[in-house]
Amino acid sequence: MTISSSRLSQIAARFAELEARLGSGTLEGADFVAASRDYAELEPVARAAAHVSALRAEQASLSALNEPDPEMRALAEEELARLRDELPEAEHARAIAMLPRDSADARPAMLEIRAGTGGDEAALFAADLYRMYEGYAAQMGWRIEMISANANEIGGFKEVIANIAGQGVFAKLKFESGVHRVQRVPVTESGGRIHTSAATVAVLPEPDEVDVEIADNDVKIDIYRASGAGGQHVNTTDSAVRLTHLPTGLVVIQQDQRSQHKNKAKAMQVLRTRLYDLRRAEAHGAEAEARKAMVGSGDRSERIRTYHYPQGRVTDHRINLTLHRLPEILSGEGLPEMIDALIAEDQAKRLASIGE
Repeated sequence: MTISSSRLSQIAARFAELEARLGSGTLEGADFVAASRDYAELEPVARAAAHVSALRAEQASLSALNEPDPEMRALAEEELARLRDELPEAEHARAIAMLPRDSADARPAMLEIRAGTGGDEAALFAADLYRMYEGYAAQMGWRIEMISANANEIGGFKEVIANIAGQGVFAKLKFESGVHRVQRVPVTESGGRIHTSAATVAVLPEPDEVDVEIADNDVKIDIYRASGAGGQHVNTTDSAVRLTHLPTGLVVIQQDQRSQHKNKAKAMQVLRTRLYDLRRAEAHGAEAEARKAMVGSGDRSERIRTYHYPQGRVTDHRINLTLHRLPEILSGEGLPEMIDALIAEDQAKRLASIGE
């Protein structure tokens, strides 16, 4: 990836300007937030570019050194050899930092997991996946909050929705969307036969309220009595909320909370996120073919990963990566290796597509 010196100079100048403004203590409110966001976006590029510049300057200085002392000359050659190894890695890191970024990468995300084929076994697997992401979120220092859940009688989830907040949540989790398949002997299987079940995962970036404005007359609100598992209050109060977004036909149902007000607020949060995702999909429609060359197309009907219990392995079909660490991955502890490999593959393909 060829990077012009003028572009690097512009980035360095803008980064220095933002650093000075933020350090001056004169920015407040929206101006401070905007400057901080711009600073955070530019910092990885500026730091990577400065590292390359420092290495090149050191290399030029050592190359120009006319040292008569053989011992000092040998030391200089050792340093030059080190720099020859370090520079390509530093330049690659700079190229990665300068790749166009998804504007949603820094956002929190909404995680939706739904049981697919497989009945109760699929619901149990959906619960396993939810616990996997819970463990991963804890490891990353993120906060995960369940918004709603439709549980079955044996501890599984027919559907579970949660909010995950923290630094770079969507950037890390966006490749998790798709069909996850499990192959194992169900607890309900007396014959010891291996069954195949599936669950669908969707990871959606969460918008700010200003990103998606929903007009009151665009939403039909139905209030009714909650049903199903949920405690003593179920079937005693009209607290369940169903929102129908009339322009798109999107429907959101929320009944987990005792309070009608809380159910409506959470339903609006889910609706806003789904509308934002719909608009992103429409905006990226022209890039659909290009995105197919990357790691996954974002199509939630695409089978992306298989968890094979008898062999203790997890295979990601998009990058043909198999890890024999199923217990660690399902606990969340081993998931970073899988996620980091997906991100690295996506970066490599994007670099190749623009000619590194």
